Amino acid sequence: MQPEGSTGARAADRVLILNPESGSQNHVDDVVELGGEHGFDIRKTEESGDAKRLARDAAPTADLIAAVGGDGTVNGVVNGIAAADELETTTLAVVPTGTGNNFATNIGIRGIEHAFTVLEEGRRRSIDVGAANDRRFVNSCVGGITAEASRKTTSESKADLGVLAYVKNTLETVGSFDSLPLRVETAAGPNGRRTQAWTGNAIFVLIGNCRRFTGARTAQANVEDGLLEVTIVEDVPAVNLLGEAAFKRLFGGDSSYIVRRRTPSLAIESTRDAITYSLDGEMLETQTLHLETNPRTLRVAVGDGYEPDPDDGVL
Repeated sequence: MQPEGSTGARAADRVLILNPESGSQNHVDDVVELGGEHGFDIRKTEESGDAKRLARDAAPTADLIAAVGGDGTVNGVVNGIAAADELETTTLAVVPTGTGNNFATNIGIRGIEHAFTVLEEGRRRSIDVGAANDRRFVNSCVGGITAEASRKTTSESKADLGVLAYVKNTLETVGSFDSLPLRVETAAGPNGRRTQAWTGNAIFVLIGNCRRFTGARTAQANVEDGLLEVTIVEDVPAVNLLGEAAFKRLFGGDSSYIVRRRTPSLAIESTRDAITYSLDGEMLETQTLHLETNPRTLRVAVGDGYEPDPDDGVL
């Protein structure tokens, strides 16, 4: 049985993959109307895995696929395009209807109507895609987030802190946080030098492709430089981070508990149990994780607010 809104096997050069359950769920009628006006074949998801499957089926003939939902829906669509081996031939458009919409914000998309304007008139940029074992991600990969913390994180907190809201909420809700015994080994960076492997106990390990884990300047990383931004938060008493100001200072870069790397690839090994990682909000549990970038392999419609290098010209 095809999900509601699917056209089955009929080929279409413009396909819109709509998650009707994302965000406040009041966007469906508007998106369907706009999608029809812009010539999209509309395919709705009904259950987990549909976004990936629908994108995989559409990608061989579609020139443009619009992902309508939050970061998780975008992740599913990108993984579907990758499964069809069409990353370099299919353009991705993002219509933000989720709770946080971090990726959409970072590529300059301000809302539903603006997203349709961008997909018609906006620039196209080829961005990096992260790979974690056999899965793709565009925004971030985060290790150490608990399902309980994710469930309790409010939309207001996510709007303010993005993915870091989950990190903060975990520290507040777990009385005695069980730190992660890790070994993190990075490949040679842009200067050709390999950094020494990091071994120790961490609260979180945060890998950004388009997402930067810092309170300074902007939350957007350079997503066209072929590098991942790695942030390791070493074991630190949770009581030290409960204040909003203290938490933001930690990620602002002036803390001795932070280890940062920029690398095209890395390996993370847990010396104890498997760790749950969040890839753009989609979960992956593994003891050993291999990550790398596929430089500039995904063509994306971006808004005027998108800057490939957000630090360019910033002192």
